[in-house]
Amino acid sequence: MATFDDIVSDFAFLDDWDDRYKYLIDLGRALYPYPEDARDEAHKVKGCASQVWLAPRIDGAGPDALISFRGDSDAHIVKGLVAVLLALYSGKRADEIAAIDAAEALAPLDLSGHLTPQRSNGLAAMATRIRAIAEAAKG
Repeated sequence: MATFDDIVSDFAFLDDWDDRYKYLIDLGRALYPYPEDARDEAHKVKGCASQVWLAPRIDGAGPDALISFRGDSDAHIVKGLVAVLLALYSGKRADEIAAIDAAEALAPLDLSGHLTPQRSNGLAAMATRIRAIAEAAKG
């Protein structure tokens, strides 16, 4: 899976938004397979027009808990957005995740000007869900 810095760099390299959408789709295809037993209401992200699931794995407790995520969507571009957020947040400590402002971190990708309002709302809902999981893990 690409790092978040790699994604930002690749986006800067791609001039055309058609190519960027294709890249998002490729990022989604590269996600690890999502566990079928986590494709349920408990892992479903509310506020997304498409179906999106996020399953955390939390190692440890408190602010130093290390959290990784798996994610999936039934829509190709949204699945790519899931991959972008996983690259941004996954594998970090709970306090690090809680401190990341998704809008600020994603600004270099200029997604807000090129996503439908529904996708933008869904992206915000995913980031909110990830940060809520981190806050809960912090205790």
